[in-house]
Amino acid sequence: MITLEDIQRAEKIVSQVARHTPVMTSPTISALCHSDLTAPDEGIFLKAENLQKTGSFKIRGAYWRLSQLSKSERDHGVVAASAGNHAQGLALAARLLGVTATVFMPETASIAKIQATKGYGATVILEGRTFDEAVIAAKGFQKRANAVFVSAYDDDAIITGQGTLGLEILEDLPDVDSVIVPVGGGGLFAGVATAIKSLRPKARIIGVQAEGADNAYQSFVQHKLLPRREPVHTICDGIAIKSPSARTFEYIETYADDIVTVADTDISSALLLLIERMKLVVEPAGAAGLAALLAGRTEPHGKTLVILSGGNLDMKLLADLIGREMLKQQRYLHLFTEVTDKPGGLARLLDIVAAEKGNIITVNHNRISPHVPLGATGVELLLEVRDEAHQQKLIAALHAHGYPVEMLE
Repeated sequence: MITLEDIQRAEKIVSQVARHTPVMTSPTISALCHSDLTAPDEGIFLKAENLQKTGSFKIRGAYWRLSQLSKSERDHGVVAASAGNHAQGLALAARLLGVTATVFMPETASIAKIQATKGYGATVILEGRTFDEAVIAAKGFQKRANAVFVSAYDDDAIITGQGTLGLEILEDLPDVDSVIVPVGGGGLFAGVATAIKSLRPKARIIGVQAEGADNAYQSFVQHKLLPRREPVHTICDGIAIKSPSARTFEYIETYADDIVTVADTDISSALLLLIERMKLVVEPAGAAGLAALLAGRTEPHGKTLVILSGGNLDMKLLADLIGREMLKQQRYLHLFTEVTDKPGGLARLLDIVAAEKGNIITVNHNRISPHVPLGATGVELLLEVRDEAHQQKLIAALHAHGYPVEMLE
């Protein structure tokens, strides 16, 4: 296993490239997590690696790994497989060090992450429906081109580079009591835990996985690395890994005080809370740690730091999440009703909505809907409202004017 001295040696190199990202606080978020930021020994602290170069912590491990290449290895170039963040970190590190990089990405990878990886100078090849299939393709290329394969997590140098984040956390918050780390393949956890536990042994290290990709959690509970879970289902593409490696699971067994899981719905809520209250764009994997606190899957312990591991959020996914969360928080009202199929029928309905201060998002006016009688027209409305009380007031007004209301998901 790597040592604190390994990480300290890497930090001297990595710090020349990686940003020292801020630790941020919010009284609102601390209160929602049942912690008091005003108390001297409490509070929720957010390590904003979403503001790191390439939008995630991955540049740390990639730069250290590539800086250790021999001249012969540099001449042959590097190859990797990634769903997006490792791809970008590796691509930038390769460009900075003058190394040719080829990255295999699943065919379903985020368009934004594909474009960003190309923008940093790597050659991107889309192959395979999953991350694992992309790995197989990348290793085939490695043999053909005699390139160096750089794993996203199953590599001592990668783990060492990620560990520099742990040193940075202790520099910013030397009396930290608990650190919450998203876990996919386990490389970030391994590096950060080594640094934290070496310098502050009493600090708790909590790993968080998505419920739909929970092999590390299941393995931790049973004290052995279990067979890979197939398939994985989560919006967290950054931690949608079927299993940690034997290498990284050894760190989980050694350093983890607990591993917990959290639902995608809770991750979505945490993500949007960060945007709304902190003005931080964080990808689903990066929001998993905060989601675990907000959902009560783990409790704050003294000064609790949550790693926001990445911010490479697909805009289409963000739009979908916003719509779903607005419905969940009853700030959207989605309903179906009917109006008379005569001129002015729809206008009268919308006049009532306007009088009740509902803000129309979409209107679907269906004159041939089979769900309404002849002589009537079906109308589907998506409205922005203030809260549940506003919803009920608007529905009551529609009922009072004779409009039937069917609630839609």
